[in-house]
Amino acid sequence: MKVILLGTGGPRPDPQRMATTTLIRLGDENILFDAGRGVTVQMVKAGIPLAAVNPVFITHHHFDHIGDLYDVMLATWMGGRQGPLQIYGPPDTERLVNTLLTQVYDKDIMWRDKGEPAMGGWKPVIATDVIAGPVVDTGRWKVSAETVCHGNGLGIPEAFMKRWTCHGYRFEAEGKVVAISGDTVPCEGLDRLAKGADVLVMCCFLATPEITSEHFRRLARYTLACGDTVGKVAAKAGVKTLVLTHHRPRADAAMLDVLGEEVARDFSGRIVIGQDLTEVEV
Repeated sequence: MKVILLGTGGPRPDPQRMATTTLIRLGDENILFDAGRGVTVQMVKAGIPLAAVNPVFITHHHFDHIGDLYDVMLATWMGGRQGPLQIYGPPDTERLVNTLLTQVYDKDIMWRDKGEPAMGGWKPVIATDVIAGPVVDTGRWKVSAETVCHGNGLGIPEAFMKRWTCHGYRFEAEGKVVAISGDTVPCEGLDRLAKGADVLVMCCFLATPEITSEHFRRLARYTLACGDTVGKVAAKAGVKTLVLTHHRPRADAAMLDVLGEEVARDFSGRIVIGQDLTEVEV
């Protein structure tokens, strides 16, 4: 089993990083978590056969996690996918996917379906809304979801927050556990997700010296975990390897060393500061 960081950045364009997207490779199976900026190009760079990417799990509906979702739908088909592409995500994922298929890219699909017969005809994409709990069990591997906190407490209108569900995912296979935090701050869902994980892929946006304004203080408290809390979460959960992702654009990469040192004060296990296309054996 291998974890491949296809993208380790965020919503702001960063020449060094694509948007946060993670892939788990288990033998000939490739399970994708999110579909942010540059995901298909990154899969090609990583040597992932596009036809073998299936299913896709979406953590939440911020642009940097779904911006290239249609590219995944199209590229896996053009790469030879023969069966339906399964997409799982929090409530509204089905609506979002169906909107892409029927209202945004419907002409593109029709043109390729009818105009490129060598492709064998368009293959379906099936989206399923999921809540916390078991999501998929293939007999070889299984995935469960936990609801995590991303933006709770920012004062966003309650009507919107009722529609705003963010997941992390727990992948289990061959007696090993990989936890994908999604975007979150410390919360009970994250604790359950990470408990005993062999690998925790965790958002970690800022080192404490970078939290220099009220905006960043609110971000670290309500939006994205940072160096002051991530190590504590991993230590509490008994994680073996902690992989830091979802980095901000930085002019000075030395701050990543500061971030690693800060996290290491709270967590004594292995720490990997993610770069695009980093591979972690599980």
